[in-house]
Amino acid sequence: MTDTAPTIAGLLRHARRLLDEAGLDAAAEAEHLLCHALGCSRTRLFTSPDERPAPDARARFNTLLARRASGTPLAHLLGTQPFRALELTVTPDTLIPRADSETLVEAVLEKGLRPARVLDLGTGTGALLLAVLREFPDAWGVGVDCAPEAAALAARNAARNGLGGRAAFLAGDWAQALDGRFDLVLSNPPYIPAADITGLMPEVARHEPRSALDGGDDGLDAYRRICAALPRLLAPGGFALLELGQGQDAAVSALAMAQGLHVAGLHADLSGISRAILLDSGQKPIGDTRASG
Repeated sequence: MTDTAPTIAGLLRHARRLLDEAGLDAAAEAEHLLCHALGCSRTRLFTSPDERPAPDARARFNTLLARRASGTPLAHLLGTQPFRALELTVTPDTLIPRADSETLVEAVLEKGLRPARVLDLGTGTGALLLAVLREFPDAWGVGVDCAPEAAALAARNAARNGLGGRAAFLAGDWAQALDGRFDLVLSNPPYIPAADITGLMPEVARHEPRSALDGGDDGLDAYRRICAALPRLLAPGGFALLELGQGQDAAVSALAMAQGLHVAGLHADLSGISRAILLDSGQKPIGDTRASG
């Protein structure tokens, strides 16, 4: 009797059609989902197109495919998300790290900063802190998140990426419980105006934590809290890098300058949008006797 079970090639064709109809990146996502269901690399998909996966693997794949087509984020289905050279575990408790946020890490490198003590406010998966620690092997850091589940996840991600010995994570209300100074403060705060959240892409509005999105009526609530805390958090000569929502650079600059901070630059993402603001403490590093002028 002829085996009529679908082949790998057939499963991919079916998945691409379904995901394309849903307006998704059909080819790439179909491959990701099938690899996850089969527990294999992409190589197997192309070297064994006529293989007929077992029924349980096909069932897993079809379940994943249906959930993705209905809007569940790909990272939630796969359980991981790459961020620079890191592989991060992702859950619905945290914002999914995105390539836009890599702008902050690039800004650290472009500026030539060499931080020894790093703070990440609203750490989520730990993406920003861990990416910076990976670039600077002598640095250590602290990540803070309002959600205990997120802080615990970030700690697991630190261990997963071999950085557990240089990173500590705690649950807290921004910097309220912190007493110390840092060479670099990072944050990707919630910056979406509350009324705009329902208009976001459904997979964001329905599946990502509102606390990681909701920036209050004008989207600036978190920036007010962070900027007010920065003068006591930044060491002399220290810098802060904050991710921005589109069009927020002027407003956040004003909030920072009202706290006595200096705007040292804006950094654009790959689309040319100002995505990060670099602030400095306005204080010289200890031992720096150069005159201002």
